[in-house]
Amino acid sequence: MTNDPDGATPLDPDDAEGLLHPHVATRGELNELEEANIQIGAEWALRAVVPGRQGADVLTEAFLYGLHKRMFGDVWEWAGEVRRTNKNIGVDKALIRMEIRNLVEDARTWRQTGVYGPDEIAVRFHHRLVQIHPFVNGNGRHARLMADMIGVQSGRPPFSWGDNTRTTTPALRAAYISALRQADQGDVGPLIAFARS
Repeated sequence: MTNDPDGATPLDPDDAEGLLHPHVATRGELNELEEANIQIGAEWALRAVVPGRQGADVLTEAFLYGLHKRMFGDVWEWAGEVRRTNKNIGVDKALIRMEIRNLVEDARTWRQTGVYGPDEIAVRFHHRLVQIHPFVNGNGRHARLMADMIGVQSGRPPFSWGDNTRTTTPALRAAYISALRQADQGDVGPLIAFARS
């Protein structure tokens, strides 16, 4: 979804399917609702994974699906559920759960063996999660917060993802997409650099 500067872009009926707030009429209103819900999800995640105390293990399927539900569950009825249709991005809908399971197991192995450092584990996880594209919407935002929590659980600060203001500009998005495409080709270095820039 795009965000018109004045917030007046009307929602397409297809875009509004599953929306829990029938009064929402514009993308600007939807963005505000989602941002407030994402903040609730982020606060929950930070409380759940505080390093140095027994808490939730980020590298589980339950945490992954639960985080999406916490981030979007006050806005969308399908939050936390895998998509039921194929999109122009992501794996086939029938493969989503298996790919998520494989990703979680791979990341747990990376962590246990120390084959990658904490930032690289988090960014590799993020990249594969974006490729899987498990949800109807919110995949990039969810994948970035998952990466943040993987890092936090390892004692690292959350990533800045190029900007600490949470404002996405066309240049910032282009840099992010470029880094993702380089990771698609096997070079995760630019994505790690972008995440920490």
